[in-house]
Amino acid sequence: MKRMIGRKPLNTADLRQMALTYVGRFATSQSKLASYLTRKIRERGWEDTVPPDRAVAHVVENMAQARFVDDRAYAEMKAQGLVRRGYGARRVRQALDSAGIAPDIRADLEAMSPEEAEAAALAYAQRRRLGPFSRQSQDQRQRERALAALLRAGHDYATARRILDLAPELGHNS
Repeated sequence: MKRMIGRKPLNTADLRQMALTYVGRFATSQSKLASYLTRKIRERGWEDTVPPDRAVAHVVENMAQARFVDDRAYAEMKAQGLVRRGYGARRVRQALDSAGIAPDIRADLEAMSPEEAEAAALAYAQRRRLGPFSRQSQDQRQRERALAALLRAGHDYATARRILDLAPELGHNS
């Protein structure tokens, strides 16, 4: 492997220490941890008898067995955080997919009831001051921009329209 000047190449012990430091600082998934370690090997090089891909897989597996990395717990935390901030099911699915969460775990967490979807959309609209929470009267262009923002946040069209159709008084009293 290519080596950076001034930095010694990594070995399995270094990789294990880097993984411990990383999981100590960040909540992460197995996939994200593996990507981080692979990137560090690419940056610093590799000097060990074990091939780097096997070393990464072994370190990640050890971290998961020791429960330092738990994909289900990470996915639950990530999904709940996104929903609290007002993001919709599509955005939650994208975030979990990007974190490398397995489809069986994702399926449990990305499903939202219509009530949950509406509450998340309402929270997003309030946080971004869209629709009924806007401080100014809404013309057609502003309404279209608000609709686009709700759609980008992962909400379906019908839910976004319902939120934008709410009476403006709701937003000014909240």
